[in-house]
Amino acid sequence: MPNLVNLLFLGSSLLLLASNEAIALPLASYGGKNATLPMLPYSYDALEPAISARIMELHYSKHHAALVTGLNNALAAYSIAAQSGDLAKQIEIQSLIKFNGGGHINHSLYWRNLQPVSLGGGTMKAGYLAAAVQAQYGGLDNLKTQMNAAGSTFQGSGWLWLACDKTSKKLLIVTTSNQDPLVGSLTPIIAIDMWEHSWYLQHYNVRANYLVNIWNVINYDEAEARYRSM
Repeated sequence: MPNLVNLLFLGSSLLLLASNEAIALPLASYGGKNATLPMLPYSYDALEPAISARIMELHYSKHHAALVTGLNNALAAYSIAAQSGDLAKQIEIQSLIKFNGGGHINHSLYWRNLQPVSLGGGTMKAGYLAAAVQAQYGGLDNLKTQMNAAGSTFQGSGWLWLACDKTSKKLLIVTTSNQDPLVGSLTPIIAIDMWEHSWYLQHYNVRANYLVNIWNVINYDEAEARYRSM
C-alpha cells in the first residue's frame, strides 16, 4: 500500500508532510497499514462547559472516525489503481486522500490541542511561547482577539491556526479551507476546528461564542512543546 505522506496533494504539488514533525506525528504509526482513530486523551465531558459532551462524542466517534474510514478506503483504492497502472484513477483518488488524510491529521492534532480546565487547560504559563506571543501580539488577550476576528470573518468550513514559520521563527495567524493541513515551512502551534460540527449543536449560528469559549480549554502545554520543537 502506498505511503500516505507521499500521496497528499495541494493542487499539483505534493505535501511533504514528513518534513514537519508536528504534522507527521499522527501518521507515525501508519507505516503502510490502515490509519486508526487515535485515543482521545480525556472523556467526552471533560471539556464542559466550553465544549459539550455531545459535541465531543459526535465529533470524535462519528466525524473523525468517518475521515479515518474514508482515508483507508481511498488508500486501498489508490493501491489497486497504482498496481493496475490506471493513472487517471490515481489522479481522481488524490482528492479523497487529501480531504480525508488532511482531516485525520488536523483532528489528531486538535484533540491534543485541548485540555480540561482541571488539568490546566486555558492557562498559558511563562515560557518561550508566552514570550513570543507577548513580543508579537502584546499578550495573550490580543492574540485571542486577532484570532477570533480571523475566525469570525472566515467563510465556509476549515481551520484556524496559530502557526510558526520555521524560517523566520515568526508566529502567524493562518486559515486553511476544508480539511487542508498546514504544510511547507508552517508548523501548527494551536488549531481551532472551524467546521460547524465543532460548535453548532451548542452555539447554533453564533460561531463567535465557540471562538470565545474554546480558549478556556486550549492546551498551552502542548502548544509550548510544539513551539519549542521548532
